[in-house]
Amino acid sequence: MINKEILRSTRTNRNNNLLELSEESQVLLVFLRHFGCIFCRESLSDLKDIEHELKQRDVHVVLVQMSEADVAEEYLDAFGLKDWEYVIDPEQKLYVSFGLLRGKMGQLFGLKVWSRGFGQALKGNMYSLKQVGDGFQMPGVFVLHNGEIKNMFVHNSIADRPDYLELIDKS
Repeated sequence: MINKEILRSTRTNRNNNLLELSEESQVLLVFLRHFGCIFCRESLSDLKDIEHELKQRDVHVVLVQMSEADVAEEYLDAFGLKDWEYVIDPEQKLYVSFGLLRGKMGQLFGLKVWSRGFGQALKGNMYSLKQVGDGFQMPGVFVLHNGEIKNMFVHNSIADRPDYLELIDKS
């Protein structure tokens, strides 16, 4: 259960707070790692691929990330997500509020990470040295509605790949 005051006090780049957004429609709150991470970039690509389905379901996506606005906008623009809302959380306070901790070695560098990372590299989705944020931060996805968490996907490994539409549909 999340403290509603945290949702009320968390503002997006458009100055909306998460509580009000969740009262208007379901919110898919996607906590990203750093933009240099191939799995973070895979997540952005996956979200872009299902953008139409998200709109059909009246789901409002809010990305949580650790970089400054100009860096976030550069990356989001590159993925065609320039108009999406995001939260800047360089101190990772919101990550911690949602129970997302820093990863352990196996979660960050385990066999699954290497295997999937190699597959992503073969697809041309390379790791970027331009890392902004904490490379040890674990990602996660939460479906919020009326100030409550209705469903969640907490990564066991940075290589885990959530099914965003299934998370929403099972909320």
